[in-house]
Amino acid sequence: MKTIIIMRHGEAEPLCQQDELRTLTNTGKAEARAMGVWLSKQPFQPDAALISPYTRAQQTAAEVLACNPVRYQETCKDIIPSGNASVAIDYLETLISMQPQCQSWLLVSHMPIVSYLVDQLCPGELPIFQPAAAAIIEYHETTRQAVLLTLKVPSQVCN
Repeated sequence: MKTIIIMRHGEAEPLCQQDELRTLTNTGKAEARAMGVWLSKQPFQPDAALISPYTRAQQTAAEVLACNPVRYQETCKDIIPSGNASVAIDYLETLISMQPQCQSWLLVSHMPIVSYLVDQLCPGELPIFQPAAAAIIEYHETTRQAVLLTLKVPSQVCN
């Protein structure tokens, strides 16, 4: 059994002409840091990460991974906001089979694809993610079955 953590980036600057260059606000950095600290205390600490190439996702991942060093990390263009969730999950499943030592996978991405990623793994589950929210999914690689265990937001983990 593996754990898949699908996380939306923290609060970002308002929309601009080059969406991929938007950066985190100070609040967004604090949200990501809080989630990183919380994850570091869980039995499913990430040991592998796939991260959108967009600046705000890279910044979020940097805050989270500062508390959670990983064995494997990759920037993945399949998990941008307009990405195809089915293709992304196929790629993730391939990586899981190629990296059997990695038990917990963190994906840092954007709305709406984070919701679609959850739905691809857990059909019928289509959560709306607040900034820096993380869906925790139990994934059975032999059966390719998954269960959404919880959706955590920074305000829940800071208390």
